[in-house]
Amino acid sequence: MTTANATIVRFALNTWQWPFAPNGRRGICYLLFAALLFLFLPAGAQQPPAPYEVRTIAVTPVKSIRGLSAVTDNIVWASGTGGQVGISTDGGEHWQWHIVPGCDSCDWRSLYAFDARKAIVLNAGEPALIFLTVDGGTSWTQVFRDDRQGIFFDAMQFFNDKEGIAIGDPLAHQFTVIRTHNGGRSWEPDPISTLPDANEGEAIFAASGTSVVALPGNNVYFATGGSVARLFKSSSRKHNDSQQQSNKQTLKNGNNWQAYTIPVVQGSATRGVFSIAFLDTRQGIAVGGDYKQDTARAGNCMITTNGGRNWFAPVTPPGGYKSCVAWINNSHLVATGTSGTDISIDGGMNWQKIGNGFNVAVKARKGHRVFLAGKNIAVLDPEHKGPATHGVNTGLLEEK
Repeated sequence: MTTANATIVRFALNTWQWPFAPNGRRGICYLLFAALLFLFLPAGAQQPPAPYEVRTIAVTPVKSIRGLSAVTDNIVWASGTGGQVGISTDGGEHWQWHIVPGCDSCDWRSLYAFDARKAIVLNAGEPALIFLTVDGGTSWTQVFRDDRQGIFFDAMQFFNDKEGIAIGDPLAHQFTVIRTHNGGRSWEPDPISTLPDANEGEAIFAASGTSVVALPGNNVYFATGGSVARLFKSSSRKHNDSQQQSNKQTLKNGNNWQAYTIPVVQGSATRGVFSIAFLDTRQGIAVGGDYKQDTARAGNCMITTNGGRNWFAPVTPPGGYKSCVAWINNSHLVATGTSGTDISIDGGMNWQKIGNGFNVAVKARKGHRVFLAGKNIAVLDPEHKGPATHGVNTGLLEEK
């Protein structure tokens, strides 16, 4: 070693040692600075590896799947383009696919499954059609049709086995709302006087059928995008003895809607909230972004803890545009879209990518498994179980 090199080494050692000198004020300051620096590092930089992986379990004949409904860990339905609807009774390993008669050009973006025999599908576009099966997809009955120009339904949800709601884009500056009170066998529109008003250029995205949430107590939330991104919410809750009757009357005659701005990216037809998920009436999350710029992370995710009145951004947002978000448990979430599939294990505050993207993700209503769908079907495994195929990027088409 040359004298010059030895001098450099001694200087480096002395530089490393001086902060830790017991009587050095500079050392104390340095230690305090280092501690503060570590304390305020973004939590995402300190996250452990995500305890999940995406595993593709089925290849489908469908070009694009956006409807997905899991009743249990074994019973799962899927729907999409070409009028196709599929059912699996073994956890997604094997599927039976059906084309609803006369609907081979329909795109079934909204789907709700009641059990292994009964399911209902709603298309995006005009005419608006709802079909019901009660024999596992072998036969279908048309239960609703709307031929109005510009009709476009975005999502359908059920409060229980009888009461359901579907919401669509504005006609004459009012969002479209229809309801069923007999398990989907017939549908009726809400009175015009009760329909929520839309701003010019405001609409709902039908990217995954998850822009509408139905919660107990007749709580209905839906999110919008375009010129403005807002959360519309309604509730019939009253703190008196007429609670139950009030709920029934509201289910029949419509809701009193309130709207709150969600500070995601907005202002154009490709931006806004594409999916919402709520643990209860207060704790929720909204994801989206700009599907034409699907790697942009700014303003693609917002969190609320007071039912949508106020929103805040996560520390580490998901990695780009997301078309769907779902709760796995009280603190874990999954979000997916063309930019990939991301996981949060701290209530949405920090996200990390675990695989390629899908259109939609759902958790079984009466189970714990999480299914994803795009072109093919996948599951979210909580731990490594051998070789895995990390998703299939569906090359999503235009979202609207």
